[in-house]
Amino acid sequence: MRFAQRLALMAAFGFFAGLPLPLSGFTLRQWFSEGGVPLELIGATASIGLAYTLKFLWAPILDRAPAPCGLWRFGRRRGWLLTVQPLLAAAGALLALSDPVAAPWATVGVAACVAFLSATQDVAVDAWRIESFGPREQGAAMAAYVWGYRGALLISGAGAIALVGPLGWEGALLLLAALMACAVVPTLLAREPSVPESALLDGGLHAAVVAPFTDFMQRQGAWLILSFIALYRLGEATAGVMAAPFYRSLGFDRAVVALANGPVSLTATLAGAALGGALVARIGVGRALLATGVAQMLSNLMYVWLAHAAGDLRVLYAQATVEAFTDGLADAAFIAYLSGLTSVAFTATQYALLSSLAAVALRTVGGLSGFAAAALGWPGFYLATVFSAVPAMLLMLVLLRRFPPQEGRAGVSRPSPGAAAVRPGPGAEAPAHPPPPRADGR
Repeated sequence: MRFAQRLALMAAFGFFAGLPLPLSGFTLRQWFSEGGVPLELIGATASIGLAYTLKFLWAPILDRAPAPCGLWRFGRRRGWLLTVQPLLAAAGALLALSDPVAAPWATVGVAACVAFLSATQDVAVDAWRIESFGPREQGAAMAAYVWGYRGALLISGAGAIALVGPLGWEGALLLLAALMACAVVPTLLAREPSVPESALLDGGLHAAVVAPFTDFMQRQGAWLILSFIALYRLGEATAGVMAAPFYRSLGFDRAVVALANGPVSLTATLAGAALGGALVARIGVGRALLATGVAQMLSNLMYVWLAHAAGDLRVLYAQATVEAFTDGLADAAFIAYLSGLTSVAFTATQYALLSSLAAVALRTVGGLSGFAAAALGWPGFYLATVFSAVPAMLLMLVLLRRFPPQEGRAGVSRPSPGAAAVRPGPGAEAPAHPPPPRADGR
């Protein structure tokens, strides 16, 4: 299948991966708010998103077990997608037919099912992407995914809420469920990645759960890599968590903030993701990771400028544009780097684990950002977010020097020079090893 066709399918997969997210997030909470659901229960819906953080717990099933109901004939990745996608559409329809006023907890339960199935779809899509695109193609693949994903968020977020007027909540959400049912189309059009299949039924619990983690930890520099991934988003997370109260403290009204963080940010994010993908293809994963990481770190200085700009709208739009652009830029390189760390025998499990680890900063240190902002004041706080990214940048330099990313073939384990040989668990087929890497390395 030609590269352009694979990119188009990646954009379609991104679109259908983005559609369910607001149904367990902002759109759901808007529905609850209009129904007069107690604030305590609305706040509790934030826990639904844990499915996206904990998806690595059930990802081994998608790596080791065949899809049920004869769908295994479509292959390991497409078979599981064709299993999950109809169930996801059905859960979306059930959510639309629920009553958050009469039975709010039932609605929360269905929304949790939507989140679980959506996270499972993400695992399969990520595995298909990693195995279908080469290392230098990963940035472009992720850019296509982001374009589709962001478009879907507009439709199932602001678009769905706008349709509530003429259609009501039930009609608007049923329309989204019908749209989600179309996800099987790109899955049927896609080709199963041509990579060695692991022995899906052999090896038992060890091969399914233990082997993916021991496989990763046996490579040299594993702890350095994991530390870098956990710290990489620290500056971004601490800055972004406090953005809303920061804007409010400067006197910007809701409409202005919505414009800056809606169309303006969306356009900049898409442009950044596209350029990030091009950079990965042009200069390699390692150099792109370094350049985009530094750009993202320095972009937090725009908050400091805005803090001293006395409510200047031009500075607000400049800050929102620069931040969104550098975030998209860095995400393309970072995800290409994460993709290159996975072994072919455990693609779904290892990528799910690494991408979940990347959210640690947001879920932990990011929660303390309010205390830091109160203690330091806005200019001091945002200056501190710049320096909070320095440890990750230093770890990046060490990793790129000692264990540079590989420029091997898609779907092949790419160990660093001098790394220990991969020793998969019982029943797993050892991945092939490419020639020695180039030095220029998401």
